[in-house]
Amino acid sequence: MTVFNKAGSYRLGDREVRRMGYGAMQLAGPGVFGPPKDRDQAIAVLREAVASGVDHIDTSDYYGPHVVNQIIREALAPYPDNLALVTKLGARRGDDASWLPWSEPADLAAGLRDNLRNLGIDSIHAANLRVMGSVHAPAEGSIARQFDALAGLQRQGLVHHLGLSNVTRSQVEEAQSIAAVACVQNHYNLVHRDDDPLIDWLADQGIAYVPFFPLGGFTPLQSDELAQIAAELGATPMQVALAWLLQRSPNILLIPGTSSVAHLRENLAAAEIELSADIVERLNMIGERAPA
Repeated sequence: MTVFNKAGSYRLGDREVRRMGYGAMQLAGPGVFGPPKDRDQAIAVLREAVASGVDHIDTSDYYGPHVVNQIIREALAPYPDNLALVTKLGARRGDDASWLPWSEPADLAAGLRDNLRNLGIDSIHAANLRVMGSVHAPAEGSIARQFDALAGLQRQGLVHHLGLSNVTRSQVEEAQSIAAVACVQNHYNLVHRDDDPLIDWLADQGIAYVPFFPLGGFTPLQSDELAQIAAELGATPMQVALAWLLQRSPNILLIPGTSSVAHLRENLAAAEIELSADIVERLNMIGERAPA
């Protein structure tokens, strides 16, 4: 069993979770569509994650679609009492694997019920409103109608906490006028630093920030300086990038994804890496030099 206590924990709604979690997106087939090549391996990854102490799993019923949640259910149900399952609503998949908006109030309700049915649960710990648009950057615009619909589902007891994904600070503030925001999930990593002010603002309020694409997403982070630092530390570049995120702010919760048990163990071990102030400064410089 892996122990990764150095990173500590942080509040996600009414529950403390370990800061190193797991993102289930890569358990689907290519393009996050269809079944995985090796279902048994996907099940093994999930069971290894929970056995290693992971208590926060990020998913969505549009992964597959449906496939990933069904695999989570097969692998982990009945779920441990301390496991926080978090989903995203606001999109659906086309027959051609396209990503389509699905954010009318009735759509959000149907999407949440799809998640509950495929996960085999009556309610879920948290649901994020995923605002569609650019994959890499949010766009301003009111989200009140959609977030109010999620608040209604919360009042029905179908979801305990609400979050947001791919949003700006003003959209978070708009949502807060409707219901409490437990977490924000945006694009952020060592070289993509647009959300630096937002992270600090959320930390002041005790709100979790969950970066997606923490390792660069479909284009993994590449930097000669990152590789050099990793070699000095006897770690991999991706482990160093995850360790930097954990030291960036205490409200950051990580959900790196993988379909490999070996890679999962590598990711979890990153939580044990302590970076010196000098190393952090060198890593910060990589972000400052990265092209916009």
